[in-house]
Amino acid sequence: MAMALNLLMLGPPGAGKGTQAERFARTRGIPKISTGDILREAVHAGTDLGNRAKAVMDRGELVSDDIMIGIVEERLGRDDARSGFVLDGFPRTVPQAVALDRIMAGRDPLIVVDISVPERELVRRLASRMICADCGANGAPGEILCCRCGGQLVQRTDDNDAVVLERLRIYNTSTRPIVDFYRTRSTFRAINGAQPPDTVAAALAAAIEAAGNGNGRMRGGRR
Repeated sequence: MAMALNLLMLGPPGAGKGTQAERFARTRGIPKISTGDILREAVHAGTDLGNRAKAVMDRGELVSDDIMIGIVEERLGRDDARSGFVLDGFPRTVPQAVALDRIMAGRDPLIVVDISVPERELVRRLASRMICADCGANGAPGEILCCRCGGQLVQRTDDNDAVVLERLRIYNTSTRPIVDFYRTRSTFRAINGAQPPDTVAAALAAAIEAAGNGNGRMRGGRR
């Protein structure tokens, strides 16, 4: 039986990990699982979870660990994730990473790729990022209408200058330790995200192949 390709994408807000995750998942025929997308869909639908999460996200803060862990565990338990997945936006704290190790116990190795981009470039990217007002999908640079549903693209409420800086501060204090959590694992790789998208995609594919080929018998969970 073929080994499942379980990929975790790390990187700060604006690093392009969502775009690269979606592209890679599409080419490999596995689901892209984005906690950000799940939360934004809940916000758009006006669910209880969505309303609670919206207030937190609009302040540039992180949704609580217990909510995020529950969302991810449920999603990874679905049948379409058994042959592999690309996880984007989780874990964002060390307790979430510990919980993910528990969730991954007994499954094929978790390959972890960190996309690194200088902070100045991150601020520039985030200040110009757009999102669909109807379906919540991220918009491509220079476009005014959503390529998914045709809705109007608007600036994300959590991408104004003040909130961008707060999100990066939170990343540096709360989320960057995740990189240290995974860095010593043989399935960890880091790539330069301050390059053209096609170059980043090629580097991502090469990093995943190297990590997978070198750890064919490694199981999920912390080493």
